[in-house]
Amino acid sequence: MTTTIRTLKIAPGPQGYPLFGSLPDFRRDPLTFYLNAQRQFGDVIRFRGGPWRWYLLAHPDDVKHVLQDNHPNYRKGRFYDLLRPTLGEGLLTSEGRFWLQQRRLAQPAFHRQRLASFATTMTDATARMLERWQVYARSGEPFNVAAEMMRLTLEVVGGTLFSTDVTGEAEAVGRALTVVIEYVNDLETRLFPLPPSIPTPANRRYRAAQRTLDEVVRHVIDERRRAGTDRGDLLSMLLLAQDEETGASMNDRQLRDEVMTIFLAGHETTANALAWTWYLLSKHPSAGRRLHAELADMLGGRRPTVEDLPRLNYARMVIEEALRLYPPVWGFGRQAITDDEVGGYFLPANSLVVLSPYVTHRHPDFWENPEGFDPQRFMPQHAAARPRFAHFPFSGGPRQCIGNAFAMMEAQLILAMVAQRYRLDLVPGHSVEAEPTVTLRPRHGILVTLHEQAGGGDFRPATVA
Repeated sequence: MTTTIRTLKIAPGPQGYPLFGSLPDFRRDPLTFYLNAQRQFGDVIRFRGGPWRWYLLAHPDDVKHVLQDNHPNYRKGRFYDLLRPTLGEGLLTSEGRFWLQQRRLAQPAFHRQRLASFATTMTDATARMLERWQVYARSGEPFNVAAEMMRLTLEVVGGTLFSTDVTGEAEAVGRALTVVIEYVNDLETRLFPLPPSIPTPANRRYRAAQRTLDEVVRHVIDERRRAGTDRGDLLSMLLLAQDEETGASMNDRQLRDEVMTIFLAGHETTANALAWTWYLLSKHPSAGRRLHAELADMLGGRRPTVEDLPRLNYARMVIEEALRLYPPVWGFGRQAITDDEVGGYFLPANSLVVLSPYVTHRHPDFWENPEGFDPQRFMPQHAAARPRFAHFPFSGGPRQCIGNAFAMMEAQLILAMVAQRYRLDLVPGHSVEAEPTVTLRPRHGILVTLHEQAGGGDFRPATVA
């Protein structure tokens, strides 16, 4: 078998610079670099950078091979190793039997029936945000909707995960998360990184950010353990969870790592998805009008509930198309354990493999006018005609994001409430640019102004925070 594999072709790719290879071009503009490489070299591209060799796989069938068909041959790899100091051995970073045990423990907390009970927490938080927004609607003052989405999803994850209002820590958490993301992103592509133990300014900021995040999470866990109450939230479910096969429950370290993973990933990714959704709707007003018409017809100005979601088809398609163009996790890695064949090319053991939703979601063989915004691509008949992994914003296979249903429910409810009440218009002249760090954030934010929609409804919460 090995002899047969080694007779395969070596994948093509750019020559790059002496010693540094393609790293300078990648660091300058990763998104354009990968898109251009796929257009020039095809669906399996080999890159060189210092001592590293890595491969970009762009075809949906090759993505499926790595994530599903031959997934035991691929571990998480170097990038996730860099996240472990912050996330520990949570679902995102752990491997093997330990990951499987943790997945079994956490899975019941994400069953759809359980998630439905969180819908009111999501709509209450959105109602409080819309109350705050009245000052912007009256004054016409621009504001950063990306920052507002980050604050909102942090409030949602605090309410559903902890039954605790963590918005008081929103600014500190936001700053700390930005420091961690930028640090890990920079470290990933450095040929000669300094160990985190060396007290450089960047390392000191990174360790301080880790402490901030850890203090927020540990405080809430310690408080809940002392109270010993079941509040019906995700934290209670994780505290009470037992493995169906072994009867084991999570120890303190396991619990901390899972809570940290859900806490950070659970608000950062959804916030970015929603921010890009508002950007796209403002750029395509006909889609915004169609969305508003669906919401008016189906909801008539009232709050959406989880039972409404299956009927809000266009709202779902808008979110899926936003996830296609601006997937919050724009690229992620795997590392081959043994030699493999991918797309007819030889992939040696220990190779780093990059799978990029941003690139595959723009593959011209599967997406007509790939840079265009067209939610109707996700009508059932169109989606069924595409390969399963032509669209994979939540990864796929056994390691598919455990929170995908939670995130889609949250995004759809928030979109339905906000779009009923307001039209968000981009501020002329403000530059909006994708910033590909660990997640795909809008660089410089997204500045908008608000405009009242006719028949926007009244979602005022019982108490306004």
